[in-house]
Amino acid sequence: MLDYRIIDTADDLQATVDVLSRTDRYALDTEFHREQSYWPTVALVQIAWDDQIVLIDPLAVDLEPLKALMASDALAVIHAARQDLEILDLACGAIPARLFDTQIAAGFLGLSTPSLSLLHERELGVTLAKGSRFTDWLKRPLGAAQLDYAASDVARLLEIHDQLVSKLEARNRLSWAQAECELMRSRDLTPRDPDGAWSRIKEARHLKGRPLAVAQSIAAWRERRAAALNQPVRFVLSDLAVASIAQAMPTNQNALSRIRGIDRGTLKGKQGVELLKAVKQGLESGWRPPRNPKRNADTRDYRPAVTLASAWIAQVAKANEIDPALLATRADVEAFLRGDDDPRLAQGWRAELVGDHIRRLVDGEAALAFDNDVVVLEQRSNQAITRSEKLKP
Repeated sequence: MLDYRIIDTADDLQATVDVLSRTDRYALDTEFHREQSYWPTVALVQIAWDDQIVLIDPLAVDLEPLKALMASDALAVIHAARQDLEILDLACGAIPARLFDTQIAAGFLGLSTPSLSLLHERELGVTLAKGSRFTDWLKRPLGAAQLDYAASDVARLLEIHDQLVSKLEARNRLSWAQAECELMRSRDLTPRDPDGAWSRIKEARHLKGRPLAVAQSIAAWRERRAAALNQPVRFVLSDLAVASIAQAMPTNQNALSRIRGIDRGTLKGKQGVELLKAVKQGLESGWRPPRNPKRNADTRDYRPAVTLASAWIAQVAKANEIDPALLATRADVEAFLRGDDDPRLAQGWRAELVGDHIRRLVDGEAALAFDNDVVVLEQRSNQAITRSEKLKP
């Protein structure tokens, strides 16, 4: 049984924040739902520090005081922090000034996006209970099993932090993990742009010309309406309906009602009028999808080099016990070879581990070869064959 207390009053929350803001570090987790809403709804905030655990009930108390904790020098230790940062930004208008993401850190020790449960087992030999994993966190009152489950997510997270830091320091990788955590912390949390919503609709990406312009207009309208109503976009209009309307390009309610995927609720009130207006705007806009910006005038085909370099990078990641996805994606390799502005492989620890070596490959100073079924990077010989026509039977 874990010892924790529930915070459901403004005075208790403020007093707790005053104490927390003077600590060196704290573990944090959130429980939330977003299945029935556009914006995620925070249902619980769990924080542990020293020998204390608190469960903050956002249905009973405003989380705005947490803003002071976020601005303090205390280190926030969070597992898989991406969604938690979004929640905190929405709930109190701030995110931690300092962050250590245990999932990211574990990636520098050879684990590929490990779960919190796996880290407990690997680092502490502890098995986390899974019984309340899919609970309705917005339901009140929460049962003892649910509260215990929530508290367990942060109860020993600082111990895991200690273990990971020790192992990272032993491999001289703590600065790598800290840099990556800062990239996570400082990423753009701006809500997604409605004008780009069309690109997330599979059926719309195959359209061209006027139908595509209509799809872009309808998707943008759907995104804004869903945000205003705080409903999932599929509740406003399905992807199938967006594509169907774009292809049919209806100009009146009668034509709209005959389109696949349109239900009667969509046609009621202002929604049908707004939808037809979006169709008209798309037809009149002459919109075309933006072209991908070209960073330079290099027209060489780097695909063969990308394939080989990616294979070599995967082996480097395995040999050095680093999550391959953390080291470099195929897009990272392409950006580096093309000479894009500020590619990730040209910066920091990635440049040190692989970027500088791939640069030698691009400059013709090194070559990739197979050695016992392993791709290796070798210093290029002056006698190396460089043109396929030199190969003769």
